Amino acid sequence: MGKKLYVGNLPFSTTDAELQQIFAEVGTVESAQVITDRFSGRSKGFGFVEMSSDAEAAEGISRLNGKDMGGRP
Repeated sequence: MGKKLYVGNLPFSTTDAELQQIFAEVGTVESAQVITDRFSGRSKGFGFVEMSSDAEAAEGISRLNGKDMGGRP
């Protein structure tokens, strides 16, 4: 398993810092990025989080998969 996680179905208002804060509850976050449209700058509703270890990535998946965030599961 990898340490970089795809995080989908994010509210369009989610920032990189908010994404990092959510995953910091389960371990050390090396990077967190919400993907945005290159022209409008608007969030595409998904992002990537890189955890410091495979174990932390697995914990993030088990604890946060399906979690409601801003009305989006």
